[in-house]
Amino acid sequence: MRTIAGRPELRAEDGPLFVVVGVFDGLHLGHAYLLDHLVREARARAARPTVVTFDAHPDAVLLGHAPPLLMDPAERLDRLEGAGVDVVIVEHFDDALRQTPYDAFVGGIADRCAIAGFLMTPDAAFGHDRAGTPTTVGDLGRREGFEVVVVPPFGLDGREVRSSDIRAAIASGDLTTAERLLGRAYAVVGDIDDAGRMTFAMPVALPPPGAYRAVPAYGRPVAVTIGEGSMHIAGSRPAIHARLELVARP
Repeated sequence: MRTIAGRPELRAEDGPLFVVVGVFDGLHLGHAYLLDHLVREARARAARPTVVTFDAHPDAVLLGHAPPLLMDPAERLDRLEGAGVDVVIVEHFDDALRQTPYDAFVGGIADRCAIAGFLMTPDAAFGHDRAGTPTTVGDLGRREGFEVVVVPPFGLDGREVRSSDIRAAIASGDLTTAERLLGRAYAVVGDIDDAGRMTFAMPVALPPPGAYRAVPAYGRPVAVTIGEGSMHIAGSRPAIHARLELVARP
C-alpha cells in the first residue's frame, strides 16, 4: 500500500484512483462494509482503491475539540491495507483545508493523476460547508469524466453503525456493545513504562474509571486500572510499546 502525505505528493502513475473520503476512526463494521464496496468498485474499473483521510479528527478544527480516538493511527493504516486499499492519502486537516471547496479538493487529485470515481453514502459530504454531496460531486464527475457510486450505509438492528455510538458505549463501560459494532474487541495502543503506567500519543476513548481485564497481543490477560484519561497495568515489567484489548471488568 502506498501512503501519501497529502494530494501534492500524488504522481501520474498513482492513478487511476477510485476514492472514498473519511476519518475511518475505529474501522468498525460500517467502515469494513464501505471498504469492501470500494475495493470491488475499483477493481471493476481497473482502478486503485483509495482512501483520503486525515492526520487528526476534523472536529479539532471544525468545533475546536476532537473526540477521543478509537484506533491508533498506525493500526488504522495497517487495517486499511488489510482491507485491500492500495493508496491512502493522509491530509493535514487545518483551516486552509476546511475552507477548500469540494471541487478544488477533487481538483487537487485530478490535477496530478486520473480519477475513476468516488464512493459515497447518501449523507456523505466533504469540502467547505460540506458542499461536496453525492449530487454535487456527481455533477462534477459528469463534467470531468469520473463516476460517483452511492451505496446505502451499513446498519445493524436497523441503525447505522457510527463511531460516535462506539465512543458512547465505551464511555458508559459497555465494552460488549463496542465490540459488536467494531466487529472485534476494543483495543488501545500506547507506551507502558516500567511502573506499569500506559500513556497515549493522542487522547483515546477509555471506559469509566475502575478495574478491567485486558489481553495483550502476546501473553496472558492482565489486570488494568483505568483512571480519568490514564491506565495502569498491574505488575512491573520492562518499558514497552503495546496493544491491549479491553475485554471486561474482572
